[in-house]
Amino acid sequence: MQILGWLWKPIRMNAAFFVFMFVLGYLCTQTEIRLHLRGAKPYELSAVELFFDLYLTCVFLTLMPQRIRKWIRLLFAIILYVVALIDMFCYVHFESTLTPTMLMLFFETTGQEASEFLNSYVGWDLLTSKTGWIFLIAGLHILWAIFSVWWKKYHPSTEHCIPQQAIPYLQAGLGVIVLGLFIYCTTQCLPNKQAIHRLMTKSNLGEVEHELTTKGCADLYLPIHRMVFSLYANRLASHQITQLMAATEKVQVDSCDFRSPQIVLIIGESFNKHRSQLYGYDKPTTPRQLQRMQDSTLIAFTDVVAPWNLTSFVFKYVFSLHAVGDQDDWTDQPMFPEIFRKAGYHVTFLTNQFLPKAGEAVYDFSGGFFLNHPSLSEQLFDTRNTRLHRFDEGVLQDYDALKEHHDHQLTIFHLMGQHVDYRGRFPVKTRRMFSAADYPDKKLAEKRLQINADYDNATRYNDSIVDEIIRRFEQRNAIVIYMPDHGEECFNTLDYFGRNHSATIDYRLAREEFEIPFWIWASEEYRQTHPREWEAVRRYRHRPYMTDLLPHTLMYLGGIYSKDYRKDYDVLNSSYNEKRPRLLKNSVDYNGLRPK
Repeated sequence: MQILGWLWKPIRMNAAFFVFMFVLGYLCTQTEIRLHLRGAKPYELSAVELFFDLYLTCVFLTLMPQRIRKWIRLLFAIILYVVALIDMFCYVHFESTLTPTMLMLFFETTGQEASEFLNSYVGWDLLTSKTGWIFLIAGLHILWAIFSVWWKKYHPSTEHCIPQQAIPYLQAGLGVIVLGLFIYCTTQCLPNKQAIHRLMTKSNLGEVEHELTTKGCADLYLPIHRMVFSLYANRLASHQITQLMAATEKVQVDSCDFRSPQIVLIIGESFNKHRSQLYGYDKPTTPRQLQRMQDSTLIAFTDVVAPWNLTSFVFKYVFSLHAVGDQDDWTDQPMFPEIFRKAGYHVTFLTNQFLPKAGEAVYDFSGGFFLNHPSLSEQLFDTRNTRLHRFDEGVLQDYDALKEHHDHQLTIFHLMGQHVDYRGRFPVKTRRMFSAADYPDKKLAEKRLQINADYDNATRYNDSIVDEIIRRFEQRNAIVIYMPDHGEECFNTLDYFGRNHSATIDYRLAREEFEIPFWIWASEEYRQTHPREWEAVRRYRHRPYMTDLLPHTLMYLGGIYSKDYRKDYDVLNSSYNEKRPRLLKNSVDYNGLRPK
């Protein structure tokens, strides 16, 4: 009976803390729902897991000496209230709970910026929003603490109202209830606890991101969880930034003859190769690219895959001279933009995705943290844009706003492309061409048929943006390379759209999510003045290729002579290794998957 009584003791000794923290946590789980996701609901095990977490916290407090227990409990309460207040504030003003990017922006904020921020956002309306509930709970908690001190001072213990001989039985009964609840809660929330442990023990941001794409990934259902995760993610990012900064010391350029004065790299998003007219699709999704190919100014490569089906992983491999299968890590090698800068090229980066914003998901944080770090960004780029746009035509405006152009320039465009939600990737009123009725052969529900049609609409809009970029270089000595980061499922072989990150990689998955369009266009002046390079593009277009090797081809086109350049990695070089394994997700060789 005494043992059962001990099970109740942690709650009895910390009753007010337990009750108010439960109310605080449950309020946050029920009100902070992801607004951008249709049908989003609160975490269904929030009450169960909250009981589990608070009970263990109270067990810890009970084990503390009585003289310091109240101070530790007070510290815990202050931390939980402050973090909940910050989290709710972010949710109210930015429609997102606390994220690693928000924390990163906070660390980079100056005193003046902080003052301006507080003047803009902090006012009496804070109390009338959902953040007011946090203040209300905290106020009631303080009032209860004051009242309980007064009651104990001027009134006898309430235990005297209960017969002494009944107290052990009452505590034992309550202990049985607590034991039953604890066992039930443990069995229910154990999978999420294991998932949180996996998430918080990864060694780099890439592993963290991949863990969050798997089925049964961790649900960070409380503000304190999100705060700890944000601190953890920023620590991992900081470690990798340190490694990348050290890699900049390795940059060595022996000479540069500026073989291609104007090099343009266009990085698209989520482009299924088999939804492009260049590769045999029966709908006019890329008419402008097709016309340029028919005019022999654009050459499409036929056997190209992405190393990953996650944007952030692709960016790390595409920007770093590290290739899949190399012994070192991607952070141990310099990145091609800084090599171009050291060679004498002016490097411009115009992105419609990787700029830090408050509500940024961990995927974009993982992909853009090294591009957005102030010191490293200065090493990589001479010119950058500073804002994101609803549609990719905004990036064209950013380019047009550049005050000067340079004789030797590398320009990188990073588009939003066909990133889900497809309907949001093109102006619906003016640029919608395809509708559900255009796909009578697909056995899909009406809503899914329209999603399918909007993917093609987004692809056609992307075609117009890419063509407009080319137009800006038609009268210059320029070569343009286009590649998306990865492919995308869109009802081609399954009743499914998006990407399946946890599935075993077979050829069907590789065909949809890793095979990508890849082409090179050159202006008339470039083709006339660079016949050898253009002939290499034409001759080698059927070579097997993976885009993690792109930096070496870019260095060749730039005429950059460096110890870091490898001929066997350059698809335009006669010494290119066509037998190299193309390891998808660093695990499965695409060469062995593809039917002969």
